[in-house]
Amino acid sequence: MKLRFPPLRTRRTRRRALAFCAGLALAAHLPGALAQAAYPTKAITLVVPGPAGGITDQLGRLVAVKMGDRLGRPIVVENRAGAGGNLAAESVARSTPDGYTLLMGTQGTQATNQYLYKSLSFDPDRDFVPVHALISIPNILVVNANRPYRSVKELVDYAHAHPGKLTVASAGNGTGTHLSAELFQAVAGVKFVHVPYRGSAPAINDLLGGQVDMSFDYPITTLGHIEAGKLRPLAVLGPTRLPSLPQIPTIAEAGYPTAESTSWIGLFFPAKTPAAPIERWKSELDQVLRDPAVVEALARMGGTPLMLSGPKFGSFIQGERSKWKDIIQRSGATVD
Repeated sequence: MKLRFPPLRTRRTRRRALAFCAGLALAAHLPGALAQAAYPTKAITLVVPGPAGGITDQLGRLVAVKMGDRLGRPIVVENRAGAGGNLAAESVARSTPDGYTLLMGTQGTQATNQYLYKSLSFDPDRDFVPVHALISIPNILVVNANRPYRSVKELVDYAHAHPGKLTVASAGNGTGTHLSAELFQAVAGVKFVHVPYRGSAPAINDLLGGQVDMSFDYPITTLGHIEAGKLRPLAVLGPTRLPSLPQIPTIAEAGYPTAESTSWIGLFFPAKTPAAPIERWKSELDQVLRDPAVVEALARMGGTPLMLSGPKFGSFIQGERSKWKDIIQRSGATVD
């Protein structure tokens, strides 16, 4: 028995049928486009390589609120502290690259740790896609207020006249505070005695007490003591003066432009993440980082927005790797 279908009786009916079939064919060939248009469809996890309360955590929670509002989905902050951020980076590198897990990467996880640790379980270049930088935080060269040097020149002259006498405190081997000191010594041709601590707080405490002579620390840990007259700032190691310290020169103005040192933080997806989530985050973060409330929040952390995304952010990171690899190898700095 043969099945017989009634003929399409009108041109309008034929056109509707053909349009319907064409739509089905197009949908069958564009599953990616349909999925991209729907992003995001669920909560997103932002992995932060630090404990609750630190700068990376504060920044992560700020981003989670602002981007959650713009994307219309909750962003969950997951703190994974340890090993200089390597634990967090490894977890994201091994995560499913579907646009729902990001790393808040730092100068350490993405640039310097590969030269400080004997081995890493991830490749900071191969395993990640740079999305958008967030913040740049300059180091500040500060000395105990009772010391005689009142400028970078006087400090360098004193170091030349008293070789091996001056001490510099850091938050620990391989930290930004340590590497910025090593960079300055290489550029200025001086040598300090490095005194590593377990964090900035004990380092600054001993600097205040006069047990050490100087530190290359951050605004958030030094500004209060500067305002109290207990620490004397000699130079800001960023490209511009700080609004909170307008009278203090940059390190370039002090005569050492190649000694600039800033710490930075940005966002990274695992490699092979689809383009749609990457582009959406780039676009939205461009707007978030221009929000006056966000700019003010970053200033309270001692930094400014770093407006770099995609390939430009990637090129910036490559430059940082080259710069710090040389300093780390010349200084012999190591964490293992």
